[in-house]
Amino acid sequence: METEPCTGEQEKRVVETNEPELKEAYTNPGDKDSQKEKELSHGPQQEDTEPHGEGDPRIECQGGGNAGTTLNTLPIPEKTETPCVEERKLKKTPSFAKTVRFSEIESVEDRESSEECLFPDHEMVQWISSSFEELFLSEDWEDITDDRLLRKKVLAPGPQKAEHPAWGQEVTVKMQGVLEDRSVVEKDRKLVFVIGEGDVNQALEECAIAMQQDEITLLLADSQYTYGLLGREPDIPAWAPLLYQLQLLNIREKPDLLILPISDRIRIGNQKRERGNFHFQREEYSMAARAYWMALDVLTTRTKDGGSAVLVEGEEVQDYRVKCLNNLAAAQLKLEQYDDALHTSRDVLSLDPQNVKALFRTGKLLSDKSEYGEAMEILKKALKLEPSTKAIHVELSKLVKRKSGGKNTQKWQAKPAQLLGDNIAPFLTPSNKKPPGISWKFLLGALVVALGSLVTSVVLTARN
Repeated sequence: METEPCTGEQEKRVVETNEPELKEAYTNPGDKDSQKEKELSHGPQQEDTEPHGEGDPRIECQGGGNAGTTLNTLPIPEKTETPCVEERKLKKTPSFAKTVRFSEIESVEDRESSEECLFPDHEMVQWISSSFEELFLSEDWEDITDDRLLRKKVLAPGPQKAEHPAWGQEVTVKMQGVLEDRSVVEKDRKLVFVIGEGDVNQALEECAIAMQQDEITLLLADSQYTYGLLGREPDIPAWAPLLYQLQLLNIREKPDLLILPISDRIRIGNQKRERGNFHFQREEYSMAARAYWMALDVLTTRTKDGGSAVLVEGEEVQDYRVKCLNNLAAAQLKLEQYDDALHTSRDVLSLDPQNVKALFRTGKLLSDKSEYGEAMEILKKALKLEPSTKAIHVELSKLVKRKSGGKNTQKWQAKPAQLLGDNIAPFLTPSNKKPPGISWKFLLGALVVALGSLVTSVVLTARN
């Protein structure tokens, strides 16, 4: 998938922008042609962006319910950790959680250091040393879900008659999360998300809606509500439950996208797209498609101008829209929604007629629908743009075979670019196979039989 450099206030944070690879996981790394074919047909788009931190975490993982958070916080300096309390130290891990933000991002100077404890006045044995098994069985915890796998314990209630947030509202939460060994894996002083849009993991959404404003609570979440069987590389193992400390700082209605400046819409749209990339990498294609649709809704919003809506589709917005559409088509192909993928690819071409990925997908899908004429023209156009891409040659060869009814009477060849100049259109040449005729072996056999008959006739005559 394609990622873009951070814009505006996002540049104040170091952001990990890896997208899913342009190949399926089982592709042989050494087979470049096979990789390219999978890139064109299935893979989401990606730019050459190096990951921050250890290893190659790419898109983080999420399990069970909704996904976890998605943009990395600041890189962690190497220095001695300072525990919140003397009884036990909180370990830091190579990568903290990524956070999705829909409002202003504070400057680097304002963000907490990785060792700072966000709730120094609410340190207790349950947060510091209790085993998660004890906490899941404890009677003084409140169950958020009926399965008792998502539980909370209020440390400081909100004001009397304080409101609860509702689905679709935007909330601001201060949070930090730890594994059972108390390694800090998620931390944010001001995490902003819209409840119900899948911007954070399901545990945080479910807990936020069960809290009052200004409430401080402990949240114990089983892995099925956080990162599930895949965990999240490199810091959260598979099937790992998490313990959070949360404070609900603010509740407000979701901002009206019609009045947001274009820069904010691009920022929000990219965050939604990255969320889709997160799910795509985990092979959660339905959730990925949902995230891409939400990103497209943001990137195609209109502005209010005297009561009338005016479509804002500037060059920058259009570029981001093309990326989302290509990623959506990749997810639809994985879901075997071929008609939808064809429609989405055509939408890409309406914005960018020279987009090779969309041309290849469109041609391939048309070929699969037996619309050979249009498929041939589109694939020829893709080949003209990228004549060295073997995947296009392979698909054209398949198309020729299908068009001929499966008979191997013609063979696909592409004319050398240096001989044709701008005209790179491939052509058909007759097969090297010679037309069937009388075999020399047959003639030799017939001659032997004739000679044998003659000799036999002579012998019989001589005897008579």
